[in-house]
Amino acid sequence: MRPEALFRYFADIESLPGIGKRNRQALEKLAGPRLMDLLFHLPTGLIDRRYRPKISEAAPGSIATLEVTVTDHRPAPSKRAPYRVHARDETGEITLVFFHARADWLQKQLPEGEVRLISGKVEHYQNQVQMTHPDYMVAPDAVDELPLLEVVYPLSAGLSGKILRKAISVALATVPELPEWHDRGVVDRDDWPSFLEALKAVHHPDGADVMAPAHPARRRLAADELLATQLALAIVRDHTRRKRGRILKGDGHLRAKIREHLPYQLTGDQERTLHEIIADLESDKAMLRLVQGDVGSGKTVVALLAMAAAVEAGVQCALLSPTEILAKQHLASITPFAEAAGMRVALLTGRTKGKARSALLEAVAAGEIDILVGTHAIIQGDVEFKDLGLAIIDEQHRFGVQQRLALAGKAKVGIDALGMTATPIPRTLTLTIYGDMDVSQIREKPPGRKPVDTRVVALDRLADVAAGIGRAVNAGARAYWVCPLVEESEQLDLAAAEERYASLKQLLGPKVGLVHGKMKGPEKDTVMAAFQKGETSVLVSTTVIEVGVDVPEATIMVIEHAERFGLAQLHQLRGRVGRGSDKSSCILLRANEIGEVARARLKVMRDTEDGFLIAEEDLRLRGGGEILGTKQSGLPEFKLVDFAEHADLIELARDDARLIVMRDPKLESDRGEALRHLLYLFERDEGVRLMQSG
Repeated sequence: MRPEALFRYFADIESLPGIGKRNRQALEKLAGPRLMDLLFHLPTGLIDRRYRPKISEAAPGSIATLEVTVTDHRPAPSKRAPYRVHARDETGEITLVFFHARADWLQKQLPEGEVRLISGKVEHYQNQVQMTHPDYMVAPDAVDELPLLEVVYPLSAGLSGKILRKAISVALATVPELPEWHDRGVVDRDDWPSFLEALKAVHHPDGADVMAPAHPARRRLAADELLATQLALAIVRDHTRRKRGRILKGDGHLRAKIREHLPYQLTGDQERTLHEIIADLESDKAMLRLVQGDVGSGKTVVALLAMAAAVEAGVQCALLSPTEILAKQHLASITPFAEAAGMRVALLTGRTKGKARSALLEAVAAGEIDILVGTHAIIQGDVEFKDLGLAIIDEQHRFGVQQRLALAGKAKVGIDALGMTATPIPRTLTLTIYGDMDVSQIREKPPGRKPVDTRVVALDRLADVAAGIGRAVNAGARAYWVCPLVEESEQLDLAAAEERYASLKQLLGPKVGLVHGKMKGPEKDTVMAAFQKGETSVLVSTTVIEVGVDVPEATIMVIEHAERFGLAQLHQLRGRVGRGSDKSSCILLRANEIGEVARARLKVMRDTEDGFLIAEEDLRLRGGGEILGTKQSGLPEFKLVDFAEHADLIELARDDARLIVMRDPKLESDRGEALRHLLYLFERDEGVRLMQSG
């Protein structure tokens, strides 16, 4: 049960005065439906209105608050001209400029002959002082309505800063103080305010320094969010480890057969990672390991050898993929080697239906399948294994803790879990998101992988690029053309892809295929198969090909509007080429005008192919929240942490969480009780549920 002290934090935003159906919708879209969502919507800037000069002293370009007497109104002579109001003080005159303003409203706000406090940006135009659309215009007796320090928040359409500020202020005044969940020594040493005081300081700052990530109030809030996450992960880890009760030790005969059939030697990194996995399997503790391997570093063969070791020890394995394309890809790449070693492999996806599904489930339950490859379909209730011992989760960041636990629930006794990701993640984020896992890295590229020649080209040269693709295709090349990402609109993503498909088809005829997320599975398969076989030479797509598409013959990748993609995504897309023995290239088409961050991002792509280096740069340029696309994955979204600035707090939280679980595993002490509040507040309460389930 959620502690009573949190009821107000979880109250609906409509319980605030002045919030009705209309502005509730805008507030919910911006921050969320509850008071705590508003309180976690942190300001990004501060306007200081304390500068109170006389008109003649007001510096051009400054934000100033002036006390003036309104002298006269000059209504707009035409629709396109502005309405002007003249005002003065003892040192000079100022013109207040308004576009598309209502005359009756302005006369009411600024009556002639009256004194008003006005605040806004001072400009000098043709030797005259002016202010366009002042932010505030108040009578001297209503000075409280003019904030001297005004916080600036990210806003969305249909919502004014004034309404948001008022809602947050009222929310802050109505939520209670919560028990202290941090170690008292740390709070005193770092001079942290309490949780509620920290929120108040950030939303009602007394100076610009409070906005900085290094301020004690900001560090306190970041530490709260990090501790909630780390504690939930530590509880999950403890729970998984305690369930474990067997050693998986194989004799090596299946692994030897697979190695005989491999056309290459494993790299040093692959051997070391495999050694770490085998040591985990052979220990009496549950394995919880993450393998991070850059695009094309050879994670799949390591996973196959790990599964062979588990099958040698007499158990079954499950390989879980986030998409059907990826699941089929894994099936195709591991089946020849698995079958050569005498292992039985099968595929289960949402499309496995009817009699075929029933027969497959019977075979899995009878232990006739050694390795079951599939999508979320594997987690469904009616899927039963005879003896599941090893679960491998590919693209681990696409699955949440809940899904990991559901898979673990398929095991009769404890289970060994191995996560894999081709999205290299900076060390600080790895600790935050996978604090419950041991981590292995495969950084070396297998021999024979050629570097991809990456170029950045402006969009006004689109026709030249298309013509170049035409020449390459006529000479036998195959190419991907990825269409621009349109934020939060699959419809527009699709429109962009269809438009590019039509124009390339005009140029190249039937050699062009189109694949996108709205297509049904069989349609996608048909298009992909045609591209794999070389029946089509150019595959136009949205980002559905980001992960897991493997066509070694494809040597060209064009990414349109590359500036709209994150670095990790660009790196994933580029990884679709350079998989064969031929020279490959990647063309990043960018808008003619782009910002500094986008320019820096594209430069990183041009300069390096090291995914781990790219991930660190991505963190530096973007901050942690967006890096992994938390919205489309099972990851917690971070609202209060600045990963570049709060990196030291991550290890602090991780160590503290492990110590808490060791000393007070059921959170029964006074501090434990406070920590339950923390877990519920940040919605990491799967930790509480696990403790209660034993």
